[in-house]
Amino acid sequence: MLRKLTVRNYVLIDSLETEFPEGLVIITGQTGAGKSILLGALSLLLGAKADASMIGESSDNCVVEGEFEVPDEEGTLKTMLEDSDVDWDGGHLTIRRVVNPTGRSRSFVNDSPVSVQLLSSLSSGLIDIHSQHQTMLLSDRHFQMSLLDHFAGDGKLLDDYRTLYRSYNALRSEIERLESSMEKARADYDFNVSRLEKLTAANLRAGELEELEMEQKQLANAEEIKEGLCAAENLLGAVPSGDGTTSVTSILREAARHLDKISSYVPAASSLSERLDSARLELEDILSELSDLNSDTDVSDGRLAEVEERLSLLYSLLRSYSCSTEADLIAERDALSAAVSGMAVSDERLDELKRALDKSDRELAQAARALSAARHEAAGKLSDAIRDSVRSMELPSAEFRIVLTPSARNQEGADAVQYEFSSTGKNLTDVSKCASGGEMSRIMLALKSIMARYANMPAMIFDEIDTGVSGSVADKMGSVICSMGRFMQVFAITHLPQVAAKGSAHYAVTKTVKDGRTVSEIKRLSDDQRVLEIARMLSGAVLSDAAVANAKALLSDSQSLSNVME
Repeated sequence: MLRKLTVRNYVLIDSLETEFPEGLVIITGQTGAGKSILLGALSLLLGAKADASMIGESSDNCVVEGEFEVPDEEGTLKTMLEDSDVDWDGGHLTIRRVVNPTGRSRSFVNDSPVSVQLLSSLSSGLIDIHSQHQTMLLSDRHFQMSLLDHFAGDGKLLDDYRTLYRSYNALRSEIERLESSMEKARADYDFNVSRLEKLTAANLRAGELEELEMEQKQLANAEEIKEGLCAAENLLGAVPSGDGTTSVTSILREAARHLDKISSYVPAASSLSERLDSARLELEDILSELSDLNSDTDVSDGRLAEVEERLSLLYSLLRSYSCSTEADLIAERDALSAAVSGMAVSDERLDELKRALDKSDRELAQAARALSAARHEAAGKLSDAIRDSVRSMELPSAEFRIVLTPSARNQEGADAVQYEFSSTGKNLTDVSKCASGGEMSRIMLALKSIMARYANMPAMIFDEIDTGVSGSVADKMGSVICSMGRFMQVFAITHLPQVAAKGSAHYAVTKTVKDGRTVSEIKRLSDDQRVLEIARMLSGAVLSDAAVANAKALLSDSQSLSNVME
């Protein structure tokens, strides 16, 4: 419930601070006094859009603050606040909205800064504001179903259904994505298999291209290479001949022998002899490698043809697959292999998802049936309750019916709802098409009175819901509103004295001139002031003794009715 409201520098409200009790709170005032401004300030507090036009004549900021007491038995608001790092404080909420002269605003809950979005989310659990134009909601199928669900108490069934519905849609989306990718993969399958076969048949090996290019150069110049190797080998390993030629190693061996002979006389000769032996051994090793290299050098034209054919294949593959190296070709081969083999994996995954979807479909259908059964069971009871409430407001022959029909599954279930009404009890049709303005007000009030019992709303505000009615009908509507005050805090902004007399507390909004400025004020009326205010509503500006007496009678009757209801 709303405990206290403080407003400063908001449009025509200079400064206002008032407390509100439990039960039915009546707010009256002459046309243009500022009742709608007061409601606008409260809407701003609950997340409505802010702009510079809200700033009053003072250059200061506009500040609207409200103190609420919220039981929140389900813990929804507490979780919402704690998720935003706001202290719950046992359900005591102080909400403040500050608008600066530029139109920018800041919002606070229990002195913690919060977003406007959070205020809007909180508002549904704090106050339900019913304006005189909200009867249009009667044609809103979502509103109709929401009211039925509240009355049926099927919140748990609805939550379970929505969880399954989201899961079902997620599976369908995943299947659609997989089928789309598989369709594209199938279109490329034969092409990919052909390319993979070519790369697989090539028996690719990293580094092969560089080795073949080197071998191709060697084979193309094999004769010149062979000639050079033979010449070098002959020079280093020449054998004795008729002209006295001997090998270099033989010469080095003979020179070392001569140095050894004189080493006893010349010590340095011994070191030189060792160096000559070392040089001879190195030359013998070189000669051995030359001999092996010479014998390994192939001058076969057949091998050259093989190498060039292999190189031609590799060059062709590099061009065909737009690759730079054989490593790129190997990567392409592996990617194609994965794509081809992935088709089998995708088929398995698709089968798995379809089995999961079938299971999800069965679970969702079962949840939809359970939700629908709860709604059908409640629909008749709610229809009777609304009918009886509407009949109590001088529509004795009225009939009201909630019709549920099967529909395609959606976020709200598998039911379509329609509220049907007839003021005469015959030929019921869609309520939005058959009810007059006064009838719509009475139907809406009946709906709201039921919400007061079943929707766990801490407070409700009626902004002239009695528009279009008068006399005894207004009195009956006032009684309905008064009965709602037993379950929750109710604010009724009204022009009808029959309704105003029902309240447990009465506030008047007035417009006065202070220091040359027009300002709106609100104050709680005493018993005597209340008599005069209701008398004014009965007779106009000039108060007659009859109006005063009538006002007292209305208040007395309302008090008696209140005592009976209690």
